[in-house]
Amino acid sequence: MKKNLLYSFLIGACLTTITSCGVNDWNDKLDGFEGDPAITNVQSISYTLTDADYASLASNDDAVSLAQSAGIADILSNIGTLHYFYGEVTPDVYLPYFLSSEDFAYFTLSDGSSIDLTYNVVETLPDETYLFNNAKEYTVTTENYISVWGSETDYVEAFTPSKPASSNIPSILSEQLPDAASGDLAIVNYNESSSDPDFDIPTEEFVLSEELGSVDVGDEVTANCIITAICARGFIVSDKSGSVLYYYGSGFDATAYNIGDQVTISGAISSYGTGYQFSNSATITVYSNQDYTYPEPTVYTGAQLDEVVARTGNSTAIYAQFIGTSSISGNYYNFTVDGASTAQGSLYQATDDQKALFTAGEQYVVTGYLVSVSSSRYANFIVTSATPVAANSAAKAASLKAASIQSTETTAIYQYNGSTWVAYTGIDILQESDYDNMGQSYSNLSDPDFYLPIYLKVKYPYAQAEDSKFVAYKFYNSGSTSYVCDQYIFDGTTWNKNNGITTETAHYVKTGGKWMFDPNVSITLPYERNNATSVAYYQACVDWVYENIDKPLGSTSITGGQFYVSSYGNNEYYSGASAYYCNVDIRPAKAIEQYPAGYANMTEAEVLTLMKDRFCKEVLPGALKTLHPLANTVEGLDVIYSVTFTAYTGSSEEHTVRYKVTGPATFEFIDCTWYDTAE
Repeated sequence: MKKNLLYSFLIGACLTTITSCGVNDWNDKLDGFEGDPAITNVQSISYTLTDADYASLASNDDAVSLAQSAGIADILSNIGTLHYFYGEVTPDVYLPYFLSSEDFAYFTLSDGSSIDLTYNVVETLPDETYLFNNAKEYTVTTENYISVWGSETDYVEAFTPSKPASSNIPSILSEQLPDAASGDLAIVNYNESSSDPDFDIPTEEFVLSEELGSVDVGDEVTANCIITAICARGFIVSDKSGSVLYYYGSGFDATAYNIGDQVTISGAISSYGTGYQFSNSATITVYSNQDYTYPEPTVYTGAQLDEVVARTGNSTAIYAQFIGTSSISGNYYNFTVDGASTAQGSLYQATDDQKALFTAGEQYVVTGYLVSVSSSRYANFIVTSATPVAANSAAKAASLKAASIQSTETTAIYQYNGSTWVAYTGIDILQESDYDNMGQSYSNLSDPDFYLPIYLKVKYPYAQAEDSKFVAYKFYNSGSTSYVCDQYIFDGTTWNKNNGITTETAHYVKTGGKWMFDPNVSITLPYERNNATSVAYYQACVDWVYENIDKPLGSTSITGGQFYVSSYGNNEYYSGASAYYCNVDIRPAKAIEQYPAGYANMTEAEVLTLMKDRFCKEVLPGALKTLHPLANTVEGLDVIYSVTFTAYTGSSEEHTVRYKVTGPATFEFIDCTWYDTAE
C-alpha cells in the first residue's frame, strides 16, 4: 500500500545558492572587506529509506536514549532489522534524529529545505508477529545438558526420548530468563536425538573380539567392534585383529552412526574389488560410544600402491597413508602419487565432509582405510584425515570428529504463561533441515518470498482458502542475518505474504536547524478488485457498520444478511462501502433491496443523501479510527487527512473527503467533493 502525505507547508521552488567566481572572491579573506553571506544549501528532494538507514536510526544515540526512556528500546532495535516502523516508535518522532545525523546523505541541507521521505510502516501487527519481534534467543549449553542428565560423565549434548526437550526446556528458560513477562516468547536452539544413549554398558565392559583379522569369503562372523571410519555407503568396523567394510549401499544414512560407536555385527563375509566386506544383510547392534585412537598407519609409496592395485587376493581393510596431489571431477576425488606408474589414490564413496577436506591441485598427506581396488588402478580409501603439504604450509591436519550420539539441530519457540514456559505452536520456525531442503548453503534465506510459499504448500497440502500461517526464518540481508516472522494466507492455490507493510511518503521541513514532520495525510483507495489498500479500508467500514449498527439491531453474524451488511460480509448498504468491489455503492435501490425497513417511507433522493452523510460523517471516520490509531493533533498545525475514493451510482465517480484530526484517532468532517455534484 502507499500513502502520499499532503503538504501543509508551501515550499518554494528548489533553491540552491552557490556563490560565483569574481574579482572580489577573496575579499572575505582580507581585513576591511565584507564577504558574501554564508553559503546555503536549500533543496526540495525525494528520498526513500534504505535498509542501512533503518539500521542507522536504530543505533542513533539520541533515538536510543529516547526509546530507552519510553521503555520501547526493543522496538527501535527491531526496526533496524525489520526495516519498517511499528508500535510506539513512530516515524514522525524518530525520523528527525536520522535526518539530522551524518549518516543521512543530505544532512547538510539548510533551513527552508524539504524532503518527501518514503518509508515502510505497519499500523498494527498481528499478536504473533509482535511477540516474535520481541522474543529472546537462547541456545542450550553443555552445562544445561549436564544438569538435565544429572552427571558430568554419563550425559549427551542432546535431548532424547527419556530426557525430552518439552520437559526440560521450561526450567532452563525460567533460570536463564527470570524477568520474562506473561506472553513473552523465546527462540530456543538445542540438539535432539531420536534414541537414548546406553550408559548401562560401560566402555571397559565392552570386549572387542578377535575375529576380523582372519575372515574369508563365505564365513559367518559375529564380532564386537568399534566403528572407526564412515563413508556415504557404509562404515569400517574394527576389532582387535583387523578391520572390514560394512557396505550398506544407496540409501545409507551416514549421520546415523558415529566414529567410536560400539557395535556387534553379525553376517556373512563377501568381497568386492579384492576387499572383504559385510553386506547390508548383516545385523548391527549399537551400544555406547567411546573414544578411539587410530593405530600408526601403514605408509605407502607410489611403487607400493602399484603393488596394491595389482593384487589378486582379498584383503581386510588396511589403515594406511600416502602423499598425493588431488584432482576433482564431479564426485570423483583422485590423487596422483609420486613414484606410481599405474596406481592412484581415490576417495571411496566420500561424504560431503570428507570432500570438503580437499582442494583440487593441492598435495596432501591422506590417511584412512584402504578398502578395495577398482579398474586395476584406483586404491580406494575411506579417509579419516588429510594434511596439506604445500611448501611453507602451516596448516594442520583436518580430521573428522567423532560425536557421542547422533542428534539434530532443532529450533523451537516457547511462551511464558505467567508461571512456566510452554511450547508455542502459533508460529512455524524453519529448521536446519528446511534450509538444506531448500538448497541453501547457509542456514538462512535471502529470497524468502520465493521459498516460503513452496515450503507451506508442501507442509500443508490440504490447506483451505483463507487458512493463515505464521512462518519465522533467518533472513540474510545487507550482510547481516536476523530472525523475521511473516504471515501467509492461502487463496486456494497460492500462499501469499500478508505482512501488513504499507509504504508512506511523509513531508519533512527544516526550520530553526531542526527537521519537523508535516503530518497531513492523503490516502488513495484504488478502484480495483482485491487491491490490498482498498480492501483494508472498505472492510474496516463494513466491520464498523456491523459492530455499531447491525449488532444493536440484533445481528449475531457479519454474514447474517438481515440488516445493512450483506450475507457476504464484505459490503454494506448503510453507507455503501464495498470491500468486494472496492468502491462506495450508493445506489438507493440496492440499499432499499438489502434492508427495506431501514429506508421505509424515504424517496431515493433522500436515501442517496443519507448514505452520503453516513459514509462521510460516521462510517469512514470510524474506519480511520481503527486503521490510524496513532493519528493525533500536532501543536501549531492543522492535521488534515484526505481520502480519495470511487463512488458508484450506475457509473463510477472519483471523490475526495477531508477530515481534521481533533484528538487521538478522532476525525472531524470538513468537506467532500460529491456534495458539489449535482444529484
